[in-house]
Amino acid sequence: MNKLSDIGLIGLAVMGENLVLNMESKGFQVTVFNRSVQKVNNFLSGRAKGKNITGAHSIEELVASLQRPRKIMLMIKAGSAVDEMIETLIPHLEKGDIIIDGGNTHFPDTNRRTAYVESKGLLYIGTGVSGGEEGALKGPSIMPGGSAAAWPAVKPIFQSIAAKVDDGSPCCEWVGENGAGHFVKMVHNGIEYGDMQLITEAYQIMRDLLHMSAVEMHPVFKEWNDGDLGSYLIEITRDILAYKDTDGKPLVDKILDTAGQKGTGKWTAISALDLGIPLTLIGEAVFSRCLSAIKNERVTASKTLNGPKSEFKGDKKAFINDLREALYASKIVSYAQGYALMKAAAEEYKWKLNYGGIALMWRGGCIIRSVFLGKIKEAFVHNPDISNLLLDPFFKDKVEKAQKGWRNVVATAALNGVPVPAFAAALAYFDGYRCEKLPANLLQAQRDYFGAHTYERTDKPRGEFFHTNWTGRGGTTASTTYNA
Repeated sequence: MNKLSDIGLIGLAVMGENLVLNMESKGFQVTVFNRSVQKVNNFLSGRAKGKNITGAHSIEELVASLQRPRKIMLMIKAGSAVDEMIETLIPHLEKGDIIIDGGNTHFPDTNRRTAYVESKGLLYIGTGVSGGEEGALKGPSIMPGGSAAAWPAVKPIFQSIAAKVDDGSPCCEWVGENGAGHFVKMVHNGIEYGDMQLITEAYQIMRDLLHMSAVEMHPVFKEWNDGDLGSYLIEITRDILAYKDTDGKPLVDKILDTAGQKGTGKWTAISALDLGIPLTLIGEAVFSRCLSAIKNERVTASKTLNGPKSEFKGDKKAFINDLREALYASKIVSYAQGYALMKAAAEEYKWKLNYGGIALMWRGGCIIRSVFLGKIKEAFVHNPDISNLLLDPFFKDKVEKAQKGWRNVVATAALNGVPVPAFAAALAYFDGYRCEKLPANLLQAQRDYFGAHTYERTDKPRGEFFHTNWTGRGGTTASTTYNA
């Protein structure tokens, strides 16, 4: 009798195939299935040939091939396809069997599916998987959440295939109940949006203000990657800038400036609005992609709307150092905002998130892996209840030291008409966060004037609300109080 497989996987696109090959390379037997069954045959006769991988040509065959409790991972398109596959699987499964969604699913869907699958006597995991195609094959960052009872059964597999940091720790740990894993993955992707936007703004400043070629930028990014800014995204930017097309010219210069997106950055920004968290940098990163998409309008506007002519007359080397400082400080703000969002979500959804552990999960395998994630881990070890990473001594010191260069970059870009929405949003957030008295007192007075929305007073205890009849024509009836 053939040995039963340790896990089944449905969905043989590149990510699915690579995860299967990763699992097999770590000693696990895997059964694969795809709705287009020819893909199963192609995989078995191709990349999986000679490996400990079994093919199934029906759901019944897949389920029958698996050890109990059965573990079936879905690597299919997020949305209705996942719901349809869950409905297909449930009649064939038994109590305690586990369905795993490894796609980029919106966390409310995972909340809903966890409750539904558990109501059928089964267990459910929604897990973020980051690292792209290479990460899936060689070791991704894995962020599982859902039915806690399922974790012991999948832990050996997930932690074996996950990326490892220098001390051998796997970039995978249990995140929390229901949609916590997919929420953390969503925030990861939001920070990824922010990081990428910051890097592209630095690139545009070098290109349009300092008039540097891609060849000239390459050693700058190489130097940055060898220092405090060392990260996967800086590393690949270094390599992209050095890559030549068939004619020997930089390929990056021939790529159309319209960016795509799959929605996770937008979800992050919407969640921040729902929870009242000022996720300004990531919001600007999302809108910058939207602005890039209206290419034809921008071409028309460029011939009509006038601005300053970019002209840099300073010390280029010193300004590039300022740019490095601005990038580093803004990156800190991006992570600070992302962690503030996770803390708010944990309170709202009653999750017990391990913030230092999340930083460790992001240290290897994932797209936003960088050298300073270890410092985030240290910040939460030092103070598990810290409200904002900017208040940690290490990050406070780094941001304060970067201020002069950061401000110079934002000001110089504005004076020369070079758009830097993420750099500027990060700086505005920093200045707003450290401002003891914002102008919201006037804003609340305006709201009370036109809508009787009430206000609190500085000379009265918090929680007491007042309304003023500003014109003498209104009555004394006030509207509801406001959320603050």
